[in-house]
Amino acid sequence: MEKFKTLSGVAAPLEIMNIDTDMIIPKQYLKTIARTGLGKGLFSELRYDDDGNDVPDFVLNQPAYKNAKILVAGDNFGCGSSREHAPWALKDFGIRCIISTSFADIFYNNCFKNSVLPIQLPQEDVDKLMDDANRGANAIVSIDLEAQEIRGPDGGVIHFDIDPFRKHCLLNGLDDIGLTLEEADSIDSFEKTASAERPWL
Repeated sequence: MEKFKTLSGVAAPLEIMNIDTDMIIPKQYLKTIARTGLGKGLFSELRYDDDGNDVPDFVLNQPAYKNAKILVAGDNFGCGSSREHAPWALKDFGIRCIISTSFADIFYNNCFKNSVLPIQLPQEDVDKLMDDANRGANAIVSIDLEAQEIRGPDGGVIHFDIDPFRKHCLLNGLDDIGLTLEEADSIDSFEKTASAERPWL
């Protein structure tokens, strides 16, 4: 899994509450188990009209936000069905961090397993970052995971909390498989001992 240490880029404002996983990546894109290529389907029902043309008013279609790396979103982001394709699509598009007042639990957990950082903040801090994000191409926000700090375009700093274990995993690029492989020596030792003690298995 890709490590997450620092991130600096344009923050896009998505002032919609209760964005569910079907809105993030509609069901017709769930036929693949590949983690790449899903960026084109991200928010597709909001991004494209019935003919497949860009909807100019949607934030990620606006020139200032086409390369956004951070999303500042409304409350209860990622609710709905438990589809891991949602963080896959966000990451494939280029978004590595979502900031909101709250997240659905399954989506929140899936983000950490896919090197996407969900940051939960009080409403007043989200409002400030939403205001910063509305600056367009000047909406450069920096995230420092080690320091647990968000630095806005005006230099203001917001501290965020994160579970120490999840922080460790992101900083070191460890998903569930990576965590297991950290114990590879112990696993090998156990298997050798088990084989010697029970050779008939």
